[in-house]
Amino acid sequence: MTDQFDALLEVVLKENASDLHLSVGRRPTIRVAGALIELGRFPILTPAAAKEIIMAILAPGQQERFLAEKELDFSYGFRENKARFRVNVFFQRGFMGAALRLIPSKIRTFEELGLPPTIAEFCERQQGFLLVVGPTGHGKSTTLAAMIDYINHRRTDHIITVEDPIEYLFTPDRAIVDQREVGADTTSFPRALKSVFREDVDVVMIGEMRDAETMGTAVTAAETGHLIFSSLHTNSASQTIDRIIDSFPSHQQGQIRAQMAATLVGIISQRLIPRVQGGLVPAVELMIATPAVRNLIREGKQHEIDFVIETSSDQGMTSLNRALADLVRRNEITLENAATYSLNPQELAVLLRR
Repeated sequence: MTDQFDALLEVVLKENASDLHLSVGRRPTIRVAGALIELGRFPILTPAAAKEIIMAILAPGQQERFLAEKELDFSYGFRENKARFRVNVFFQRGFMGAALRLIPSKIRTFEELGLPPTIAEFCERQQGFLLVVGPTGHGKSTTLAAMIDYINHRRTDHIITVEDPIEYLFTPDRAIVDQREVGADTTSFPRALKSVFREDVDVVMIGEMRDAETMGTAVTAAETGHLIFSSLHTNSASQTIDRIIDSFPSHQQGQIRAQMAATLVGIISQRLIPRVQGGLVPAVELMIATPAVRNLIREGKQHEIDFVIETSSDQGMTSLNRALADLVRRNEITLENAATYSLNPQELAVLLRR
């Protein structure tokens, strides 16, 4: 059965797939350029086959955790790290299932990813709070890795990442890069973040902010002279700020709003759109924390930030609709896909008529 699993991972690499799904009652399925494709040459997964594959890739301690908690996140190295996968195993209808996300072995640059060059300016900051946001599966981890590796090759800093699980592996260059995995190297995100204050760290990358305690500690770290990177599953810059503030009790929201106004550097909100020529291309909303943006956060007027982004292209900001319209004009994506991924299709249509 491990031979069959290895063959499946080889198909993922050969077909340039982003994901592999193992679900009882279906054939193994891969995702290529956003579309799910069933692998017809592999048999339909039985409960026994799924269990054999999943238990074979888990270490004994992981097996115990999985059976006790009914789900587990971990990373998996294929053939001496020929490729790495972020894996989530779970139960559904009493059967075992798995979703594997391919983590490319090479960390790509901003140019290779098609990201705005302004992002490099964020990485030159000595302190502050920077967020990469967007739906699941739209390249947030890849963008964060590119930013950390940019710093790694240019600054003599101490970088610590806190991840669950560790995804991209960094090769230290000018910087010291320490990567900590929740569960294996630390008990929790908040615990690891509190420790960074005693670890002479310059730059911290938090894989994902999942609770108010993590958010509060991250903002405090940015206040005290650190450059903090993290991600959230939100759809826009303004929604991200709302999500963070609303995560706190009402009596703490004034304080976190003031801290966000003081520490925020910028927010990158991205979508990966199917490209006309094949593959995926990013559409990026870019918000820079200018004095105007900071004032809106301080005054609780996050709903006005979208207008500031739309009217501040001369300061390097870009709305998602402008990014989508630009990709349509360059024949990179179809009008239909642009409308599908837009948060305001009517406004997009107006932009495209200009």
